[in-house]
Amino acid sequence: MSTTMEAVVKAKAAPGIELREVPVPVPGPGEVLVRVLAASVCGTDLHIFNWDPWAQGRIKPPLIPGHEFSGAVAGVGRGVTAVKEGDFVSAEMHVACGKCLQCRIGQAHICQHVRILGVDANGAFAGYVIIPETNIWKLSPTIPRDWCSLLDPLGNAVHTVLAGNIAAQTALVTGCGAIGLFSIAVAKACGAAKVFAVEVNAHRRAVAATMGADLVLDPATDNVKEQVLEATGGTGVDVLLEMSGHPAAISQGFALLRTGGRASLLGIPSRPVEMDLAREIIFKGATVQGINGRKMYETWFQMEALLASGKLNLEPVITHRLKLSEFTHAMGFLKSGEAIKVVFNLE
Repeated sequence: MSTTMEAVVKAKAAPGIELREVPVPVPGPGEVLVRVLAASVCGTDLHIFNWDPWAQGRIKPPLIPGHEFSGAVAGVGRGVTAVKEGDFVSAEMHVACGKCLQCRIGQAHICQHVRILGVDANGAFAGYVIIPETNIWKLSPTIPRDWCSLLDPLGNAVHTVLAGNIAAQTALVTGCGAIGLFSIAVAKACGAAKVFAVEVNAHRRAVAATMGADLVLDPATDNVKEQVLEATGGTGVDVLLEMSGHPAAISQGFALLRTGGRASLLGIPSRPVEMDLAREIIFKGATVQGINGRKMYETWFQMEALLASGKLNLEPVITHRLKLSEFTHAMGFLKSGEAIKVVFNLE
């Protein structure tokens, strides 16, 4: 095995990125060295590339970003027993402290001291990545490796959809980025009666239909409220799956949520959102959930079961397959709205 590897490096506190040859890391006790086969791009990576205010407040260069990947175990540190060299794996890249209140009561996914690989420590946009054994997830080799690089966002969708009843329920997905699109497929696979999708981007609307949405609407031109109420007999939807973080979409989603319905919110607004709490939540008797990441590790078992069932097709969400050296091109595709998911093939 070579002692150096190609890696995407956020080398300095400024916009842009560099492609560098860096040393292959060595796994310590309890750590796993993974040869990266496929890695996909998240909106977080675009924030890091652009060096926006969030990145400036969180990222400490030099850093290898990337927190969505699949690969093969290339080596293990002392004491590792869960995997062996050659195993096909991915990983939960949120590393919980294991000591805070949330970790100790089974809520490690909202750990107070969480560290994210690819954000707070080196990630997977490289030939190799180091993962704590506790975070490694062994996968069936029958699942396509590109799909397995999407388990982080798929897990967000599974967590959101399955945060309450979904079978025989009507659901509204607001925002059809990758996680919104996955949510459509997961809801249908889990028995949702009807899934409505609202999205401004025409390409994403087309993919939403492919993923199984029963009715796809453009909020800029369609009367969303009228059509959804007509399709639900005037009652509104049972479940709101809010993926956009856009104030108008959030407002519209709550307006269409039936009395006694569930609102699961994953989208992150860029600024505070004003709401009529009395009308939309209190008098409506709504259940409102903030969704963060994936449950450790209930969501991972659910994801694998859904993929093994053959009921999920993730392929339509992958719009581009590139080489790691084309990272800057990937950022351009994401900025333009042309891309949904970009996957880097590292072999």
